[in-house]
Formats: sequence, C-alpha cells, structure tokens
Amino acid sequence: MRIPIHKQLMWWGVAAVALLLAMWLLGNAILPFILGAGVAYLLDPVADRLERAGLSRVMSVVVITVAAVLAFALVVLLVVPVMLRQATSLIETAPEMLEQARAFLSVRFPELLPANGDVGTALTDLGAAMGEQMGTLASRLLSSVGGIISAIAILVIVPVVAFYLLLDWDHLVDRVDTLLPREHAPTLRRLSREIDEALSGFVRGQGLVMLILGTWYAIGLMIVGLPFGFFIGIMAALLSFIPYVGVLIGGATAIGVALFSFWGDPLWIGLVVAIFALGQVVEGNYLQPKIVGHHVGLHPVWLLLALSVFGALFGFVGMVMAVPLAAALGVIGRFLTQRYQESALFTGQALPPDPGQPVLVELVPEGTVANSIREARIRADQNRAQGQIEIMREEIARKHPDVG
Repeated sequence: MRIPIHKQLMWWGVAAVALLLAMWLLGNAILPFILGAGVAYLLDPVADRLERAGLSRVMSVVVITVAAVLAFALVVLLVVPVMLRQATSLIETAPEMLEQARAFLSVRFPELLPANGDVGTALTDLGAAMGEQMGTLASRLLSSVGGIISAIAILVIVPVVAFYLLLDWDHLVDRVDTLLPREHAPTLRRLSREIDEALSGFVRGQGLVMLILGTWYAIGLMIVGLPFGFFIGIMAALLSFIPYVGVLIGGATAIGVALFSFWGDPLWIGLVVAIFALGQVVEGNYLQPKIVGHHVGLHPVWLLLALSVFGALFGFVGMVMAVPLAAALGVIGRFLTQRYQESALFTGQALPPDPGQPVLVELVPEGTVANSIREARIRADQNRAQGQIEIMREEIARKHPDVG
C-alpha cells in the first residue's frame, strides 16, 4: 500500500532535523570530513578528465594529489609569509593613517570638526584603539580558528578524506542513487543535477575569477609600489565571491593607503584607482558572464543571508556549508514554487482525483471461460486416474516381484 505524502514528508523532516542537530552538536569534529568531501567534490571533474585521457582512477587521483600538495607547499612557503607580514604592518600603520586623516580634515574642512572635537576625538580614539587592540584581536582570531581547525585536521585528515572519497566518488554516487526512494527517484535525480550545476558553476567558476582578480590586483598594486599592495589585492580577490564587496572594501583600503603614501602625487593615486576600476570592468563584463554564467542562481543577497544565518547557527562549520546549502535551498525553493503554481492553491481550480491503478479487462469469445474450466477438469481427472494406475502397478510389483 502506498504511503501518503504527508507521512513521507514527516519522516524526511525528522531526518533533516536530526542531520542539522548532529551538525550543530558535532560541528568541530566533522568539519575536517566536510572539508575533505568538498575538496573531493571539486576535484572529481579533473579526475574524470584524466580518466578519459587514458589514466586509471587510481593514477588520476595520485596525479591530482601530488599537484595539490605541491601547490599547497608553494602557497605556504611563498604567499602566506608575505601576507602575514604585510597584514601586520598594515595593522600597525592604521592608527597613523587615521591621525593623518584627522589632521587633514581639521585643516581643509574645519566645519566637520567642531570646537568640542567630537569627530576628531573619535578618530583619535579609533586609531588608538586599533593600535592597541588589533594585535590582540588578531591573536584571538588565529587562536580561535586554530581551535576549530587544528593543524592535524588540515595537514592529515582533510587530505586523507579527500583522497579516499575522490578515489571512490563514482561508486558513492551510484550507491546513494540506489538508496533513493523509488517513487521520487526521478525527481530527486533532477533536483540533484540542478544543485550540482548551481554549486559547481558558482564554486569552480568563482574560484577561477578570484584567482584571476587576485593575480591582477596583487601584481598591479605591487608594480605601482603601493605599500601592503600584495595583501590588499589578495583580500580584495577573496572577498569578490560576493559581488561588489571585494572591490569596495579592497578599493577603499587601497585608495586610503595610496592617499597616505602618495599624497601630493596624484598620478600614482590615479593608477591605484585605475587598477581596481579595470578589474571591476573586466570582472563584470567578461569574467562573471563567461566563467560563472547567469545560470547559477545564487543571488548576492541570498548568499549573504545564508552566510549570516548558517554562521550564526553553526559557527565556522555553518559558514563552510553556507554556499552548498544556499545552492540546494535555492533549487528546492524554485521547485516548490513551480509545484505551487501548478497546484489548486494557486490556480483556484481543484484537480481531478487520482484515478488509481487501472484495471485490465481481457475480452474473449463467449464460452471461452466455460471451455477452459471443462478442459481443466478433464485434465485433472486424467491425472488422477493416471496416478491411481501407477499406485496399483507399484502394489502389484511389491506383492508379486517375480511377475513380468
């Protein structure tokens, strides 16, 4: 007997709540496995291409692993030290920049700084507070992140989990497909394909866009000679996964540093502005349409909401899961909206009842059933008579073994 839809929804709702509760309670413990699964998901297309090129699955995964380890080592040895050094210098220089801004405003725009000195005092206090507290804040942040993602999880658990999941990814997908409810399997497969297209299109495409922008901003600002240019360019690229956020924050920081460093030399300040303007033009007119595309369906506001909500509910684990969950919820929301527009609740017209299973009726000539019954009875009588004859023969053979 078919299970009613409302009961199916109830059971699946209970399963979803249990999953969210487990993620909330075990977030720190399962985070390395979530990161490993994400790495395997992102690298699976690369492994598939290597297989189509003639390599086995094992060799494909080995090649990817070696390349990833070398890339990670280069980033740790070459990029991270420079970023940390420039970030520390920027934090130490920030109070002096704010003090210079206050002095500039007091000279050029004295009406903004009244006699009571509220705005000037606020800028001075802000600079002093930044100078005193930024170091403490950075150390606390690093210790907090270190408490969530330990060095063992990054260097051991995540690569191992990613390696084994990437090795068996296709088998895992096939296994999950066999566990889908048979009644809803086609719909679930379609939704899964749409979620995969949205998620892979955004993450892989936006990752490539961030790499291109980071290279452009960092190299461009370093050529101009902007202090902390490498750090500002990389941070602007990392924040660019939310449209306009990266260019606004990175551009404002770069222009502020340029005003502080190149004051009286408008050419270099103009070059810093031109670097970010050109990067924004190229990103909006070529990189985003060509690489990410318009089919992703992750609106910037929806992405910000997902980051805020899941980050508040599940902490750092929620922020890691925000993008895939936002993609999944977006696809499910569009599917439910389509079903709603097809329902009687939207149209106002009641749908006809479910006709149920059809009844098959076979038309035969008159008397066919009676003839079949009669023939079956004759065959049954013949079989019964034949059985009695066989029994009699066995009794005769047992009583008179010397006969015939």
